[in-house]
Formats: sequence, C-alpha cells, structure tokens
Amino acid sequence: MVGSPSHHIRNICVFGGSNPGKENEFLESANHLGQVLAERKIHLVYGGGSLGLIGGVSIAVFLGGSQVLGVVPKALAKGDIIGKIIGEELQVSTMSDRSNAMFNHADAFIALPSGLGTLEEIFHISS
Repeated sequence: MVGSPSHHIRNICVFGGSNPGKENEFLESANHLGQVLAERKIHLVYGGGSLGLIGGVSIAVFLGGSQVLGVVPKALAKGDIIGKIIGEELQVSTMSDRSNAMFNHADAFIALPSGLGTLEEIFHISS
C-alpha cells in the first residue's frame, strides 16, 4: 500500500570510506545524509571513526541528536587509525564479527561511494 510502510526504520547502517573523496560534493552529501537521518530521528550504525565520508555522516547524526553506534574491531580501536569514535562504541574481535554486529543492529543499509572494503561489507550483508 502506498503511504503506509509495514516496517519503521529506526536504525540505518551506513557503509562508506574514511576518505573524503576527490570532490567536495561527496563530503557535502555525506553530511547532508547525516542531517536527514538525525531530522528523522533515525539512529546510525557504522564502522566507527570520524574520518572521511563516514565521519561526515556520523558527526552530522550525532550533532543532530540521534544515537550513533560505531562497531570497531579491537585492532582498529588502538591508536588513531580511524579517528575518534563518535557516539557509542562496540568493540568486536574480527572484521567478520563487525559485519555481523552491524547487520544485527540495523533495519536498513546505505552505501556511500568508497572502495573495495565497502563492497566487501555490502556483499557480506547481502549473503
């Protein structure tokens, strides 16, 4: 039925790179996505960090007042590889555990322009 969704989306997992891309429009779009999610009171599940496109989304969602859950393998949580964690952090053992946790915490998925790591996560979710 048009106009009456049977499932309300509360948590969206966004995949994207820790690189801002070559064009400003990519980062602007990522920031805008985060603002829209926050305006609609949709919570973000993501791979953690504050860098690049995914960092733009997470910061905008957090500043907009929605919850943010960064799922991070322990190896990446050490040091400053991915930047600062925005919102709540869930540390897992492996990248596979990360994908499973993200899948289990999300109602829907969005992929931003990125590289092979994002493609791998999308394929893992869809299988």
